Amino acid sequence: MAAKPGIPKGTRDFSPVEMAKRNYIFNTIRDVYHLYGFQQIETPSMEMLSTLMGKYGEEGDKLLFKIQNSGDYFSGITDEELLSRNAVKLASKFCEKGLRYDLTVPFARYVVMHRDEITFPFKRYQIQPVWRADRPQKGRYREFYQCDADVVGSDSLLNEVELMQIVDTVFTRFGIRVCIKINNRKILTGIAEIIGEADKIVDITVAIDKLDKIGLENVNKELAEKGISDEAIAKLQPIILLSGTNAEKLATLKTVLSGSETGLKGVEESEFILNTLQTMGLKNEIELDLTLARGLNYYTGAIFEVKALDVQIGSITGGGRYDNLTGVFGMAGVSGVGISFGADRIFDVLNQLELYPKEAVNGTQLLFINFGEKEAAFSMGILAKARAAGIRAEIFPDAAKMKKQMSYANVKNIPFVAIVGENEMNEGKAMLKNMESGEQQMVTAEELIGVLTK
Repeated sequence: MAAKPGIPKGTRDFSPVEMAKRNYIFNTIRDVYHLYGFQQIETPSMEMLSTLMGKYGEEGDKLLFKIQNSGDYFSGITDEELLSRNAVKLASKFCEKGLRYDLTVPFARYVVMHRDEITFPFKRYQIQPVWRADRPQKGRYREFYQCDADVVGSDSLLNEVELMQIVDTVFTRFGIRVCIKINNRKILTGIAEIIGEADKIVDITVAIDKLDKIGLENVNKELAEKGISDEAIAKLQPIILLSGTNAEKLATLKTVLSGSETGLKGVEESEFILNTLQTMGLKNEIELDLTLARGLNYYTGAIFEVKALDVQIGSITGGGRYDNLTGVFGMAGVSGVGISFGADRIFDVLNQLELYPKEAVNGTQLLFINFGEKEAAFSMGILAKARAAGIRAEIFPDAAKMKKQMSYANVKNIPFVAIVGENEMNEGKAMLKNMESGEQQMVTAEELIGVLTK
């Protein structure tokens, strides 16, 4: 007996209905990106490991899916190296390529490789899958789609403002209530400076970014394990637990960070973004959150994260400013800022809240019942006219029992069925049945089109 097939953990198949829902998400995001002048690109699913390694921090490097070299990958490896069972070292010899971890690093590589063809500032968007060797759990998958938008070649904070407007517009169109959280890596750097732990900025940001997941006590424990002094941890408490309005938080930070030029620059940038957005009439809440750190080491300025208010799930959008990412590929001085919508988590949120519009998930609008060769030939003429009018229509391919064909229409949620028998052909019409109400009417091709396009 053949073994039952399966798929890798953290991956999924998608049914036609699920694909209709996913395409609604992608198309909504794509339409908003176009409104703001972004253009689409695509990059390969796999990149050279030299492109990916070292860009996501130590934790990120561990989550890269590595692709084994083809051919004799044992050549050039000694017996001693094999017997050492050093997985990291052996992987570096066996694997030259890896599946992309996100879309931002491949985009930076794209910008460097195509710099002579690009007009700056370059506004690109990209909707493609990414892969992470993470532990699968609710809302977290090993293969998932990201929907990124980035602007490179401009230092202007208006880019940050417009990206937040995009986030607000997308979630307003979806009907999802969200809180847009914003912070700045310069503020976090300033905090590390004033508590006397400037060299531990990465450890501090990685730890406090987990505050909502593991709680303050465990964050403090992790900070201590990283060698941060008790005095510094004590100084950190009132800062990361700062409350009040955005304006009140900024006012407090100006005082707290008065001894840090970098920290004050971060406050100034955050103030500009928040004040400008206040005049734009956003539909969703925006909050300055000092515990937001975004684990990726390449962020250098503003950072963003979006949380759904009515569903318990992780971040559904994130991003930030990265001033030096292209520098690692030999192209210094190009600033960039971007956001990434987590399409798979948005899919789960829309499912839980039942927010999909009916027209977004319905496929076929009209099914012609097949009674035989003559009836099918007559139906095909009307079918062609219906399709030409933009109506999604099909004919049952076999002259099966009526019950089977009507069951097919019910299972596929087809709202209208056209019945063509001898009487209908004699009149040059079709019997149109509304599957929801049960009402039937004899109609010409033109009348049929009128009913379905109304």
